[in-house]
This record gives sequence, structure tokens and C-alpha cells, in this order.
Amino acid sequence: MSSNLQMKILAKETVIYGVSSIVGKFLNWLLVPLYTYVLQQQSDYGIVTNLYAWTALLLVILTYGMETGFFRFANKAEENPKTVYSTSLIALFTTSLLFAVACVVWQLPIANALGYPTHSEFIALLGIVVAMDAFASIPFAYLRYKKRPLQFAALKLLFVFLNIILNLFFLVLCPKIQDWAIISSWYHPNYGVGYVFVANIMATGIQTLCLLPAILEGFRADYGLPNPDSRQLFSGKLLKQMLRYSLPLLVLGVCGIMNQTLDRILFPFFYDGADAQAQLGIYGACFKVAMVMMMFTQAFRYAYEPFVFAKHKDRESVAAYADAMKYYIIFSYMILLGMIFYLDLLKFIIAPAYWEGLKIVPVVLWTYIFQGVYFNLSFWYKLTDKTQWGAYFSIIGVVITFALQAIFVPRIGYMASAASSTVCYLVIMLLSYFVGHKHLEIPYDLRRIGIYTLLVLTLLAGYYTLAHLLPINEWIKMGIGTILLIIYCVIFYRLDGKALIKKK
Repeated sequence: MSSNLQMKILAKETVIYGVSSIVGKFLNWLLVPLYTYVLQQQSDYGIVTNLYAWTALLLVILTYGMETGFFRFANKAEENPKTVYSTSLIALFTTSLLFAVACVVWQLPIANALGYPTHSEFIALLGIVVAMDAFASIPFAYLRYKKRPLQFAALKLLFVFLNIILNLFFLVLCPKIQDWAIISSWYHPNYGVGYVFVANIMATGIQTLCLLPAILEGFRADYGLPNPDSRQLFSGKLLKQMLRYSLPLLVLGVCGIMNQTLDRILFPFFYDGADAQAQLGIYGACFKVAMVMMMFTQAFRYAYEPFVFAKHKDRESVAAYADAMKYYIIFSYMILLGMIFYLDLLKFIIAPAYWEGLKIVPVVLWTYIFQGVYFNLSFWYKLTDKTQWGAYFSIIGVVITFALQAIFVPRIGYMASAASSTVCYLVIMLLSYFVGHKHLEIPYDLRRIGIYTLLVLTLLAGYYTLAHLLPINEWIKMGIGTILLIIYCVIFYRLDGKALIKKK
């Protein structure tokens, strides 16, 4: 298959997965204004920010690299994909169940350690949510492996819609009808932020139930009938091989997610002020404003990962990897410019009390770009089974992130949290490129990437010079931004866009 055709297929699947990733995350994004406008205090959103940062970290630990391990071993000729799937399911179910039980049993001491002694039930609720999400990662990976993007998207969107509806019910509708007998018997008006977690566990539970057909498929023969003699349902030998491959990815994943979440996990410990939770709430809300870039990166990842592992034996695919990197950077820059130029409009998704933190948005956008490039580069060590390098890079990233936050957060607050992540991903991105070039040579178009980078920096410099140094209003600023964005799009069309459209 030619590189051009592969790009077409990749683009098609990226669009489909984007229904669940971009549209889904966008709809969840709309919960941000709900939380910032409805929750009584900035510190309430600080609680949401802090606990969901812990949730993201724990989710990576509980999946322990098995999602990527599944793709790797399911595409090996010597392995039965069904055995790989059922073995992964059994392993994840066991560890997830043990974790959920531990969170329920020891919720009080955990809550005391995290600073929420009066709401230990938050720990139990989120522990069960994390366990269900960790287990569900394998059935979702199986849907991607079987090229069922529509089913994948439908189930992801189901969770999003349920979560939004339940949040609206608990936070908006119930306060208005709390006097109704059917509501007043269980609804507590002062519980506030707790209903965010209640809505989450209910939506996650329903989504997990809807995954049952895909889960049961792992325990059936290809023609749909139970046939225990056709293959092993669980292979201890295979699991050991998968763990040997995946555990370095666990270190990578843990360190990687720590690079993304340490700012929100450690901020209450490093920040000297008494309003740590309120400052964290402001930071968390403004951080969410930049999520559009993360949505694009996630959609690309869902399509790119199975694409790489399925095509890794095809030497022509090396050119496809290089093209994928170039176009990822091009479109990421387009999103970056659009969000910076229209930030005066985007700020209205959060309450005015949070606007003081908007200065972090450009910094966070660059973080997401570096993170996406690093993800694309990371396939050299996944394809060559040198996953230990990913662990090395991630450990370096954690050290950088932790050190910068420990030094600068007490001095300049959450701006240091944002900048530390940017520096972290810039460093490990460069390290991955230079080390990876020695192990798997991919002809990245550095010249063209450099041209686009210089173009973006020039446009941003022009925008900040004209829009921020001159006495003009917000509408004129956005007009200037629109002209600059059009310039970028025209140059892209002349350099690469026209050729991309004509590819067959």
C-alpha cells in the first residue's frame, strides 16, 4: 500500500475517532462553564481539579501499559489475537477489582492523607470509577484493533452524554425542585461538588455494562460459539511476555501522566498561600480552555497507534510516519494560532472570577504540541521493543517537572506549574528525536517543519506587537488575528495543502 493511500486511511479513521475524542471532549469541555458558574466557590473547582488529577495518574497505573501491549502482541503472527485479548481482560479485571475494594475499605485514611477528611466517600466513588475505566481500556482497545471506530465512538459518546445529563440534573435541576418530595428525600443542597463524582460513577457504570458484548466476545471462538479447546482463555506465559513488554511502558505512562498532572497534584503542597484550593481552581479552569489542542492530539493517537503497529513490517510505511508527523504539526499550529487569536471569545466559557489565569493558555497550548510530537516520536522504541527508553525519557521529564515546580510555584504560583510542563516536554521531545534517530531512521521533513515553526513564531510576534502594544479593543485584536490565521492557511495550502488534497 502506498504512503499516500495510507495517509488517506489514517485521515479517515482520525475523523471517525474524532467523533468520540474531539466531539466528546468538547461536550465535556462545556462542563467547565457549568462548574465555574454553578459551584459556589473557586475552591470547589479546585477539589475537582485535584482529585481528577489523581484519577488520571491512578488510571495509568491500573492499566500498566497493557493497552499498547495488547496491540503489539495481537499483531504478532505467532500469537492468537483472541488469547491475547482474553488474557488481557482477565489480568485487568483482577487488578481493577482489588483496587476498587481497597479504595472502599481504606477510604478514610486515604481521604485524610489527601486533605479531604470530611468527604471520604469521594475516594470510594472515584476508586470504583478508576477501576471500571481501567478494565474498560482493553475492550476499547479491542474495538480499535477490530476496526470498529463507529462502535468505539458511540460508546465513548454515550458516557459523555450521560455524564453531562447527570451533572445538569444534580447541579442545575435538583436545586430548583429540591422541595419536591421525591427529590427532598435524598437530595442534599450542600453536597455540591460531591454530585460531580456521583454523576461520574453512574455514567461510567452504564458505559461498562454496554461494553459487555465486546467483553464476552473475548471468551468465544471466532464463529461465536463457546469452544474452550480451540485456544487458551488465559496464558500465564503470554501474560509474562506482555508484562515484560508493558511494564517499561508503565514507568513511561506513570512518569508521563505525572508530567501532565503533577502540577495539579502537588500545587496544594507547594503553594504557600492560604487560598491554595482557590488558586488551583483558577488554574484548572484556565487549563481546560486549552483542551482543544489535546482533543486533536487524542483523536490522532487513537487512529495512529493501531496504524503503526499494523503496518510496521511494511518498509514503505516509514515515509507514512514522516508524513503523519508533518501534518500533525501543521494542523496543531493552526489550532494554536486560532485559540490564541480568539482567546477573548474563548474566555467566556469560564466565569469572570477565573479570567486572571488566562495567561497560562498559550503556554499550555505549546505543552500539548510538544506532547503530541513526543508521542509520534515514541513509536521508534515501541516498534523496536526498546521500551525502556520511554521510561528513561519520562523519568527525566518527571525530575524536570518536579524540580521546576518545587522551586518556582512558591514564588510565582500556577504560572510556574504551566511552564514546567512545557519545558519538560520540550526536553524529552528533543531527547527522543536524537536518540531514536540512531535506532530507527525515519526521514522526517525537518526543513518543512522548520519553515512552519518559523512562520508561526513570526505570526505570533506580529500579533502580540500589534494587538497588545497598540491601544485597540478586543474586536480589532481578533480581526488582526483572523488576517494572520488566513495568511497561515494560504501558505499551508500553497506548500502542502494542495498536494494533500490531490493524493490518491
